[in-house]
Amino acid sequence: MGIKVKAKLKNGVVKVKCMAKHEMSTYNQMKKKTGNSDDANFITYLTATVNGEKVFELSTSQFLSKNPIFKFQFQGIGAKGDKVLMTWTDRKGNSDKGKGKIK
Repeated sequence: MGIKVKAKLKNGVVKVKCMAKHEMSTYNQMKKKTGNSDDANFITYLTATVNGEKVFELSTSQFLSKNPIFKFQFQGIGAKGDKVLMTWTDRKGNSDKGKGKIK
């Protein structure tokens, strides 16, 4: 698992693109596969920080594809060389993180 992060600074705006590696199983998929919809597991929460400041926060549902890609932008925080730290948490309490340098 993990998160791949790319970030670029242009004209004072940092544009971020990241891919969260996760299987993203839905309730219906697990009901068909195992007979128990409680086995579903998907990313429920995603955050991004730069220099300890939160720049992005997202609550999600089961309706994202496997290995979802997120794009967002922010300004006023961060400079070239700073790192964007992304963290996700899934339905079962697992979490993972990744980071990328602002270029």
